[in-house]
Amino acid sequence: MNSFTIKDLESLTGIKAHTIRIWEQRYNVMRPKRKDTNHRIYDNGDLKHIMRIAYLYRHGYKISKIANMTDEEIKQLSLEEGGQKGTHLHQVYINQLVEAMIDFDQTKFEKIFHNVLLRMGFEQTILKVIYPYMERIGLLWLVDCVIPAQEHFAANIIRKKLMVAIDGLDLPKEGDEKFLLFLPEGEFHEVPLLFTQYMLKKHGCAVVNFGANVPLEDLSFYTDRKQVDHIYTHIITNFPQRALDNFVRDLGRLFPGIPVTISGPQIVRITPPLPDNVTLLMSMEEVLQYVRRKVTL
Repeated sequence: MNSFTIKDLESLTGIKAHTIRIWEQRYNVMRPKRKDTNHRIYDNGDLKHIMRIAYLYRHGYKISKIANMTDEEIKQLSLEEGGQKGTHLHQVYINQLVEAMIDFDQTKFEKIFHNVLLRMGFEQTILKVIYPYMERIGLLWLVDCVIPAQEHFAANIIRKKLMVAIDGLDLPKEGDEKFLLFLPEGEFHEVPLLFTQYMLKKHGCAVVNFGANVPLEDLSFYTDRKQVDHIYTHIITNFPQRALDNFVRDLGRLFPGIPVTISGPQIVRITPPLPDNVTLLMSMEEVLQYVRRKVTL
């Protein structure tokens, strides 16, 4: 079971700590435990409860009304509210996935994923729910609210779904441009790379995915023997600045004749100038534009 401070709840819900204290005192929305220092401490159940309350509060419900509801009524209203206002439903699903992850509830996690899939289709499920969910997990990491086991638990389920979807796509035709995908040494977050592989293969591109934690020497061994038209990688891990810059320079040095594309949240830290063959994609929209542009060539 995790424990959270009131500042953690503020970071995760966007509701000011001062406001949460008032809600507790005036409306009795939660009864946090106390440390020996008398500071408030919250558990998993408290986090899930305040996330639902914050969701309803943001969508126009008065805290006085929410406070008079049971936990089950709050849950149900969150679902109904999301169903009535389509775009809000994404946030409901994200919250539910976070709850399932915190509790290591695989059945619930997979059921939510399946429900989203039926409603939205695979591509929109990843873009509108799974990616924002992963951003939420990143925030949980920043405030030490998620332990590695919880992240691995959820990431492995998503990874499995992506791999099944990739395997279900038609094989590309001979002669199509070939993409080599990989994650650098020390990088293990495969979900964005797998989604890029899915999108490329869906549109008929030939893709070889070397996976996570790949030395550049392994890529060189492959490119010396096989045709590769594009190299693509994604960086999430916060590598030391020198290691990050050396990695980019090595890509330019080892593969001067192959266009290399890098995406991910850490690329804003890359120190210019870039090697001539390296391009950075700064957002998910740019990644999607990259895929669409490549498949129409």
